[in-house]
Amino acid sequence: MDLRDCTICPRNCHVDRFAGQTGYCGQTNKIKAARASLHMWEEPCISGQTGSGTVFFSGCNMGCVFCQNHTISKGIIGRNISSERLAEIFLELQEQKACNINLVTPTHFIPQIVEALKIAKNDGLSIPVVYNTSSYEKVESLKYLEGLIDIYLPDLKYLSPTLSKKYSRAEDYFAYAAPAIAEMVRQTGSPEFADDIMTKGVIVRHLALPGCMEDSKAVLRTLYEAYGDSIYISIMNQYTPLPDFLDTAQFPELNHTVTSEEYEKLVDYAIELGIENGFIQEGETSSVSFIPPFDCDGI
Repeated sequence: MDLRDCTICPRNCHVDRFAGQTGYCGQTNKIKAARASLHMWEEPCISGQTGSGTVFFSGCNMGCVFCQNHTISKGIIGRNISSERLAEIFLELQEQKACNINLVTPTHFIPQIVEALKIAKNDGLSIPVVYNTSSYEKVESLKYLEGLIDIYLPDLKYLSPTLSKKYSRAEDYFAYAAPAIAEMVRQTGSPEFADDIMTKGVIVRHLALPGCMEDSKAVLRTLYEAYGDSIYISIMNQYTPLPDFLDTAQFPELNHTVTSEEYEKLVDYAIELGIENGFIQEGETSSVSFIPPFDCDGI
């Protein structure tokens, strides 16, 4: 995996990140992160009672038009750190009683994260490590993580190439996401828990978008047919249109939250399919309050 000719992700930018060049993710060879803290807003088996030790990395290889974390995905906010400092952060979060280390949007920093995890594990990191990703990944890149990641927390955003092209500029999203998730399941095997906290396994997330319920149903059906109860599926209704980021003129259909009726029908469909290992969201989850302050805290 050579950052001097970067092809870590499906964008295949072929830039020399050591020379300061940036590709689609907007990042050089230097790790850039915007926050490291205990996070209570993940699935219950990830956050637990003490919180998930999340590290939010800057930059992203997706570029979704509705991004909830656009200030960091665009690389606007963040601080450059070394792999050694990242290893220290992992250990600091462990000392704060984090349930796990949660790597958020990590794809473009895989080589540096591998180095940091090896350092941290050698220095006493013992809690599970979560890889929290859009799933726009290459299988060959994920293989570098084998043995270092305990839990994969991937999205499956779309099946439709029309939607993935329109909203994420990635017509080939599912073509990469499907084998990527299969590789994650191969690496971790069946879910395992200790005191209701996941220690191993895969939870696939799907964020419901307004007006996209047929594709959402296809996502759930495809996942259940492929994996049954060997994975968990998290159906999320927390989509929030952000007026300072979303181009409402170009995407007026996204300028509102998912209705209660839409979400209830999607959950009913999951039940009809037979999905038992799953998570749903209740209450007022479509709120900017679920977006943490990216203030470089903990970095």
